[in-house]
Amino acid sequence: MTVAMRAPMNAEQKNANRRARVLIWGAALIVILNGLFPLLWIFLTSLKPEGELGRLPITYLPHTWTLQNYATVLGFDPTNPSPKPFWRWFFNSVFIAVMSSFFAVLVSSLVAYVVARMNIKGKGAILGIVAGVSMFPLITLIVPLFQTMRAAGLLNTYFALIIPYTVLSLPVCTLMMVGFFQQIPRDLENAAMVDGCTRIQSLWKVVFPLAAPGVFTAAILAFVNAWEEFLLALTLIQREDMRTLAVGITLYQGEFSFPWALISAALVMAMVPVAVVVVIFQERVVGGLTAGGVKG
Repeated sequence: MTVAMRAPMNAEQKNANRRARVLIWGAALIVILNGLFPLLWIFLTSLKPEGELGRLPITYLPHTWTLQNYATVLGFDPTNPSPKPFWRWFFNSVFIAVMSSFFAVLVSSLVAYVVARMNIKGKGAILGIVAGVSMFPLITLIVPLFQTMRAAGLLNTYFALIIPYTVLSLPVCTLMMVGFFQQIPRDLENAAMVDGCTRIQSLWKVVFPLAAPGVFTAAILAFVNAWEEFLLALTLIQREDMRTLAVGITLYQGEFSFPWALISAALVMAMVPVAVVVVIFQERVVGGLTAGGVKG
């Protein structure tokens, strides 16, 4: 039995491969710098005293490193007699984002399962309508949402944002999970039902674990969308203690002042939850679709 040997690459092929690698790494470096430089700039700005920001020429690294901005934002500065309720805004954002993402994933997973598994006429039309709903600009929904929430007495409450955020996340979550559910073999569910499981039990014990990457990805998208949303939070919540963090950060701006260093510190703190969520669930998101499935 002979084994075919691959012919060695000549110098021209090696140079071509080397140039291709240089182009790929160069493009990747540009993308990384484009994404990380603004974050790095905000972080370095948060470590500068306010008076240093007006210096010319502009300095990238702080001449005087300070954590005073973080102390002021977090309410640990004794020289600031009336600190902003940062922790209250932080709690509001976490609670609203978690609850809206939970309800969005719960409802969209059930809808996606029905579309993916049941013999329903017009599945393509249903998915097309779901995709079309997500294309409406948010600004067109402000007036009807405001009137609806005012009539229901929900203005300045958590539900004023949880309900719209849940509805707005449903199309994307549903479309994403339909694709995951369609790739899971029906035989696994049939085997579970033969063993005595109901359809709901097979959904909970078989389909959901296998579709975990899709479920967690949808949850993260819903969480991030709710965390960073600004327009609805500004319109539907007027009480300062009920503001979300995205809106509350804008309140650091005064009538004649714009404390960039203070705002930068608040922005860094606002990025922490999203980074933590992505790091914690990264393996789930990129994990195998059928992890734990039956071996052939």
